[in-house]
Amino acid sequence: MLACDLCGQALPSEAAARRHLRRAHLGRQTRCPLRGAAAPAAPPAPGCDEPAARRPELAERLPECPFCGEAAGRELEAHVRARHGHLLGAPGADTGNGEQLYECPMCSLTCTNIQILEEHVDLHLEEHSFSEGGNIRDLELAQWLQTEEDKRQRSEEEKQEREEFKKLQKQYGLDNSGGYKQQFLKNMEREVDRGRMQPFEYHKRKADMMECLAFGIDDGKTKTSGVIEALCKYYQNENKDVRRVWLSTGVDHFHSSLGDKGWGCGYRNFQMLLSSLWQNSLYHDCLRDTTLIPSIPKIQSMIEDAWREGFDPHGASHFNNRLHGSKAWIGACEIYSLLTSLRIKCQIIDFHKPTGPMGTHPRLFEWVLHYYSTDSEGGAKVVCTSKPPIYLQHQGHSRTVVGIEEKKNKTLCLLLFDPGCPSQEMQKLLKQNSDGTSLKLLRRFVGGLKEKQYQIVAVDGVLSMEEKAARCCASQVLTAEKIP
Repeated sequence: MLACDLCGQALPSEAAARRHLRRAHLGRQTRCPLRGAAAPAAPPAPGCDEPAARRPELAERLPECPFCGEAAGRELEAHVRARHGHLLGAPGADTGNGEQLYECPMCSLTCTNIQILEEHVDLHLEEHSFSEGGNIRDLELAQWLQTEEDKRQRSEEEKQEREEFKKLQKQYGLDNSGGYKQQFLKNMEREVDRGRMQPFEYHKRKADMMECLAFGIDDGKTKTSGVIEALCKYYQNENKDVRRVWLSTGVDHFHSSLGDKGWGCGYRNFQMLLSSLWQNSLYHDCLRDTTLIPSIPKIQSMIEDAWREGFDPHGASHFNNRLHGSKAWIGACEIYSLLTSLRIKCQIIDFHKPTGPMGTHPRLFEWVLHYYSTDSEGGAKVVCTSKPPIYLQHQGHSRTVVGIEEKKNKTLCLLLFDPGCPSQEMQKLLKQNSDGTSLKLLRRFVGGLKEKQYQIVAVDGVLSMEEKAARCCASQVLTAEKIP
């Protein structure tokens, strides 16, 4: 709160103080400080320079001297003291003849005449307004520049986000660039252009593909059968460092083709899992409508059917409820939904963080060993169990666990089928005279699995219709068992 220096009235702000000073104590009519009469064009006092009123280019821009009219600018006070000091008295004193002195409330300068004080205070106010106006304009300019910079930065960030989102869409097959069929034809055309495929072979393979897609079955050209049986024979004769080994029921290997290379691993692992379930009579009733290995577009349709039944609505919304005709990656949740919709009992286990040194997951290996060895009896070195293989997922890729080795030094080693491994390499495991070097394609020790997180989908029996309905309701918020 401010107080008027002349009358003591309390005022809320500096702006209010200026208005009060003008209205209550000062007249706005310009008066001659020497003659006291209203004389806007009065002649200058003796000794003054040419009045600034005769030089309008200065008068418009700079404050004027109240005595002589000279445009003195910010040096006004020094000008008044130097040129017109005889008209002013010392602060706090009178003129010696009892004449009243008037003190400026803004700079403490004293004047002998109220009209002179009035002009002097006006000049203070004009100078302040001149300076304040400049500051306001500078502030407005700075605010405008900052606003424009913020807009530009937001625009750049939004552009970058859109580009990154498009890259993610393309990476995960959600960019509407077509699906299995389009990629298959495009890659075959590229092979023809490079001279690696003859035109007649292109047309033959195209016709075969269109026929398989029409029936919804896989063409079997990426399948390798008999690997599990070959492994059983190999381990029976191998006595170096393996103490025991457990293997799943016969599993066919499927690798990626021209139509799904780069994104089809999840679908290929489901085909491997399905090939094993067929070998077990326990699952025949669940799979009575799936008598042949389905093609990838058919598997996409089957997952969409599971979503329509109500499984995993959150996951379905991630794909906009559509997989067919896309190159969308799938993971453990989609495999779980599909198996459960077929009344196959399964669970998701989430090894959400490393449980060993150097970012390893020994608890994952222990869980797999327990899975395979639970129902096995006796001390046979090679145990061909009735257990289906395990779907193994990590960021960016998935594989199928078909068995586990226990070495004589108690270390564990997973046996994995990788959809990225071509048939030519897998077929080396079928040779009778194999020396075991080809097993490097399958073996993964604890130090070989160092992703931050792994998820598995393990099958364990069949579901009744009531159990299926209960799991469908529970999948509204799909959860996994976490280890640790």
